[in-house]
Amino acid sequence: MQPERRKTALAFHAKDDLPEIRRSVFQLLMTHELRFSAVIRDMHRVAAEVRARNAADPEYRHRENELYDALVNHLFKGGFHEADHFRICFARRGKSGRTAALRQALENSRLAYERNFGFRTRHTTDVIPASPPESAGLQAVDYFLWALQRLYELGEERYWEFVRAKARLVYDVDDTRQSSFGVFYTSDKPLTSEARAKK
Repeated sequence: MQPERRKTALAFHAKDDLPEIRRSVFQLLMTHELRFSAVIRDMHRVAAEVRARNAADPEYRHRENELYDALVNHLFKGGFHEADHFRICFARRGKSGRTAALRQALENSRLAYERNFGFRTRHTTDVIPASPPESAGLQAVDYFLWALQRLYELGEERYWEFVRAKARLVYDVDDTRQSSFGVFYTSDKPLTSEARAKK
């Protein structure tokens, strides 16, 4: 809790927070009207795709931002009908500002949405880079992602079970058991450890 340790005193961060604080944050999140969506990639699958692309084109070099921008595209391409204005806060990554690249990823999502649904959107968008101490939303997302990571990497469902009611969509791109484009978990088809165990 000391500011010089640059942890909970500055912002809530599920990985670093004490269990008592983490429990209180989860309880607080559940009292708010919010919805969570995520796109998941299996990094083993991503690595295999990069190796295959390198084999086909030895000049190709994977850039982390390519994957990040593709995930942004997946995350936003289905929701442009839901509001007239979007204020999207992204976690600042590293020292370079990527606002222009993220705007382009969002524009690509918008174009895909218009192609898929056949009509032009009329919304406006603000893209704001921030760090977690500057944004309660980023701190909330960190908690949801931590719970999701525990489910995926450790098979530990208790944290995800606690927040699952706030999850609108979890898109697992690499779960191709039933379709080549992955699986969408929603409130009608919830993400559980049992659903994942069939993978």
